Order: sequence, then C-alpha cells, then structure tokens
Amino acid sequence: MAEIRELVRSWIMMIIMILLFLCLYTNSASAAPSEAQCKLEKKLGVNACKEVLYGKPPSSDCCERIRVTDIECVCPVITPKLAALVDVNRAIRLIEGCGRIVPRHFKCGSITTP
Repeated sequence: MAEIRELVRSWIMMIIMILLFLCLYTNSASAAPSEAQCKLEKKLGVNACKEVLYGKPPSSDCCERIRVTDIECVCPVITPKLAALVDVNRAIRLIEGCGRIVPRHFKCGSITTP
C-alpha cells in the first residue's frame, strides 16, 4: 500500500512538472499571481491531467489547463527532490504533444531542459 501511495505521489509531481513546461510561454508582463491563485491553478492542473497518471496522453482539457497555468506558480515547487522523480524527456514529449515548444536550456526550479 505504501508503494502505491509513493507511486501516486510521484505521478502527481510529474503532472506538476508537465504544467511547468507547458507554461513556458505565459505572458511575463502580467502581474505576479497571488498564493491563492497559484494554489488554485495547481489544483485545477492536477485534476485536469489525472489521466496522465495512468499512462494516457493528456486530454484537450489537460492541455488547455497547462497552456493557461502561470509559470510563476510552478517553478517554486520544483525542488531537487522533486526534480529527481521527473523524467524531463518524457515531460517534454507530453508537452510537445499538446502543441507547445519547449525551449532548450530553460531553468525552472531545480530543472533545466536539455
């Protein structure tokens, strides 16, 4: 049972990473989001992208949520411990499957894209 919880926790973190990369082109001229806005964005993103936990491709709702999530909400949660759980190349493939281009050498939290 503990193994299943850890697996689910890892996948939720993966979804957060996907949100991170899909948000790379968010308009940086807008005001920084509040803590409450970020909490809501993360919750909506995780709920919209649950199917990714089960190995399915992201749905149109998931891709849309990722496109509108503010990167300033995601980067601060990418700690070295979380980064160690994420397959960056898989995340990039999923993001590009949503029609987004992931810039090379982008640093966000503890991850830099290849």
